Amino acid sequence: MSSELILAFVIGYFLLLLVIAFYTSRGADNESFFIGQRKSNWLIVAYGMIGTSLSGVTFMSVPGEVNVKHFAYMQVVIGYFIGYAIVAFVLLPLYYRLNLTSIYSYLKDRLGNTSYKTGAAFFLLSRTLGASIRIYLVLIVLQHFLFGAVGIPFSVSVAVILFMILLYTFQGGVKTIVWTDMLQTTGMILALIITLVLIHRELGFSFSQLLGAIGAKGYTETFQTADWRSGTFFIKQIIGGAFITITMTGLDQEMMQKNISVSTLGKSQKNMMLFSVILVLVNLLFLILGGALYVFMEMKGIPYPIKGDETFSTVALQHLPPIAGLIFTVGLVSALFPSADGALTALTSSFCIDILNMKERNDWDEKRRTAIRRTVHVTITILFIILILLYQKLIEASVIWTILKVAAYTYGPLLGLFAFGMFTERKTKERFVPLICLISPALCWILSDHSAQWLNGYQFGFELLAINGLITFIGLFMFSKSEIKKT
Repeated sequence: MSSELILAFVIGYFLLLLVIAFYTSRGADNESFFIGQRKSNWLIVAYGMIGTSLSGVTFMSVPGEVNVKHFAYMQVVIGYFIGYAIVAFVLLPLYYRLNLTSIYSYLKDRLGNTSYKTGAAFFLLSRTLGASIRIYLVLIVLQHFLFGAVGIPFSVSVAVILFMILLYTFQGGVKTIVWTDMLQTTGMILALIITLVLIHRELGFSFSQLLGAIGAKGYTETFQTADWRSGTFFIKQIIGGAFITITMTGLDQEMMQKNISVSTLGKSQKNMMLFSVILVLVNLLFLILGGALYVFMEMKGIPYPIKGDETFSTVALQHLPPIAGLIFTVGLVSALFPSADGALTALTSSFCIDILNMKERNDWDEKRRTAIRRTVHVTITILFIILILLYQKLIEASVIWTILKVAAYTYGPLLGLFAFGMFTERKTKERFVPLICLISPALCWILSDHSAQWLNGYQFGFELLAINGLITFIGLFMFSKSEIKKT
């Protein structure tokens, strides 16, 4: 299948998103942009969030890791499920009770303005880095197999794609992306299922025979129990997965912005739990796909790619029937857009509300608020373009582990701030909060870098996120007082 035909499909896909944006953004205002006027359908939100959570990282990195780590990623996914339950029944009730637009407003009411600004700043840093890395992963593959093949430079590809995403989120924000995410989730899941069908047909296997071949190669090994000091030890991975979900979903404005756009707490909780069950099953399918890809390459004598992230693209675009190229592109583009549109919207919302205090500025009329919000939206898009071009020179490791490592350092202070607010009745000494939140990740980096030497071979996994939050919590407790302003 020619690159020109696939490129035409990408353009058609974008035009479809524009049509959805046109109909969903009619009559939209700033409140629609930020939280969809709290009228989002919980089933639509639950389904669309699958695409946002999976993104290009799952689409590319999870299958590519199977050859090395087998199904060990399911340990983290089990932790995810536990974390989603905590988000649904601990954090969502808090957000609805306080009727929040930005979840970081809780920190202002409970701890003070400096804690509020610090928490929002760490979210802006975390989501900017994480989302831009996700977008980079997809764009670098599209560049290699599509845009580069028709002579488009990478810098131009990045700028055009980000501008396209800016265009369809510009007016409607959350009100639009709730619906576009539904389309994108469908595209990603269809690509996953159809690719599995194509592989087992090419091999002449039934699906059960394909599963048997994957198991025979040892790829289905899931729980790592041999060495408790290893970073992949199953208890560490499950605990780490739970904390990753609590922070990267429950304390993340992008993910919570969609949940609190649902009209009631009960519906939002149903959305969260349905979404978490489906997410576990879809992640399992991606691991099965990874095993199928490696079985296919071995049986066909195809050399394994140097980078695991390139496994899916190599097989789909070069060694399966031509239709697989289009199917892969459907999934890849579907993985790209929800990684970017939700992040751009959430970062714009957080910066406007938490940093610029837009909701408190009574001297700004609706016209000025809209102009400022659009300026922020464009500025963040430009920042994403710059970061993605930098990643082209800097990132070499599997992207999924890069993102989770970034999360361990940047979301830890947010975890500590929210835990301190919810589980103590003390008031922080505000001037120390930014310093504590900077020192905590630095200490964690030093601890992680020297753990094998200092702790008899012990290696930190994703539990480092919980330790980061604990250090922040302890620091806040040390520099706090017992008085508390009641809210």
